[in-house]
Amino acid sequence: MKYLYYPGCSSQSTGKAYGESVVAVFEALGAPLEELEDWNCCGATAYMSISELKAFTLSARNLALAERQGGDTATPDLVVPCAACYLGLNKAHKYLAEHREIREKVNNALSAAGLEYEGRVRVRHPLDILVNEIGLDKITEKVKQPLAGHRVACYYGCQLVRPYADFDDQHQPVTMDKIIKALGGEVVDWPLKTRCCGGSLTGTYEDQGLRLSYMILNEAARRGATVIATACPLCQFNLECYQTKMGRRFGQPINMPVAFFTQLIGVAFGLSPRKLGLHRLFVPLPKSVEAVADAGGRHVNS
Repeated sequence: MKYLYYPGCSSQSTGKAYGESVVAVFEALGAPLEELEDWNCCGATAYMSISELKAFTLSARNLALAERQGGDTATPDLVVPCAACYLGLNKAHKYLAEHREIREKVNNALSAAGLEYEGRVRVRHPLDILVNEIGLDKITEKVKQPLAGHRVACYYGCQLVRPYADFDDQHQPVTMDKIIKALGGEVVDWPLKTRCCGGSLTGTYEDQGLRLSYMILNEAARRGATVIATACPLCQFNLECYQTKMGRRFGQPINMPVAFFTQLIGVAFGLSPRKLGLHRLFVPLPKSVEAVADAGGRHVNS
């Protein structure tokens, strides 16, 4: 199966570990990713608030490139790990399919670059492919170092399943939970798995952003989680990088590891910690998880 891969801007900066671990995990599963050539920013959520049409055009250029690179494939699959990118590209795809006026304006803009989007691309999230296509059985077969004894709070954020619930439930998503269980980990039952982390508020209205992130971290800790697994670079950044400031703001020290779910998969697969970007985490994984990763890394590199 051929999967085209849209890295997104964050994979080149704050979310680099996400991109590294996604590529490593898919390769380990025998489903290597082919990076989309000449991809551009998806327009993300900030651009959408300024000019919806221009944001659609930015996303549509990527979709048109995917159609071209997909060749004769009737419905090319474009793997999009970042939650904001996934929402932006998925929204553009759906709006262009449903609104002829928008489609004509966007394609008119794309024509200046010799492109046209026909609407054939399937925008896919790694969680969707891992659970519904590659399958949990194959994931379980690859486990060398089970995550037994680790309590994981699966945090989806607010963009993966809302407003579109193409591969999971809007209110109680379970795809990440299923993967963690397949890895031998224990999933924490908690009510905040789709609560907003504050998003860009941490850079504009910091108090409100910190409060939203703190609620998530505090509830995960209260439920006995030893690590939070997420699928969004901005969520990971907000929850991990502001913990010292949140501790001072709310008078309670916080030391909660926040990793990308693909990093935890890679740890269980015994992949090299370097390939998974574990060295990029500001709050290290629990010592027991690190020990598993180190053991796996020595095994792979030997």
